[in-house]
Amino acid sequence: MSVVSYVESKGINLIFDTDVEEKIMNFDADKIERIILNLLSNSIKFTNPEGSIYVNMMDMDDSISISIKDTGVGIPDDKLQMIFERFGQVDKTLRRNSEGTGIGLCLVKSFVEMHGGSIQVKSKVGEGSEFIIKLPDVITEEKHNEESSTYETNIERINIEFSDIYSEFM
Repeated sequence: MSVVSYVESKGINLIFDTDVEEKIMNFDADKIERIILNLLSNSIKFTNPEGSIYVNMMDMDDSISISIKDTGVGIPDDKLQMIFERFGQVDKTLRRNSEGTGIGLCLVKSFVEMHGGSIQVKSKVGEGSEFIIKLPDVITEEKHNEESSTYETNIERINIEFSDIYSEFM
């Protein structure tokens, strides 16, 4: 929700959907936030005004699936695997003059795998991309504490993740 106004200011529709109101899982909230912010940042970079970004979360009983799908420029088939490599970037012509370090998706994949999860990408040039994250439902023996489950968005982290696509937010 912390990026909705920025996305809307770019003329992009942001649609959230979930089939579960609450699911208690153990994970590193900072890392999950970085994953989602990086994927959203990429979708914003490659989606034109009037386009859409869909964020869906589904409870799969023993895991959770998070999908971030956009109606952006898409990724060529021959580039799909290299996007997860360190410093791997798709041809600058598709980047619409958006600069980045090329390390974002490598970190995303690492953070997802640190949680025992997986990430996959589906994409079609001219139609958009979809990143699907599956995270296992990990519960510890510790009792659930409402205070420890509260998490506040870190605006500084949003500024870092989005730094290569906008400067007016910072």
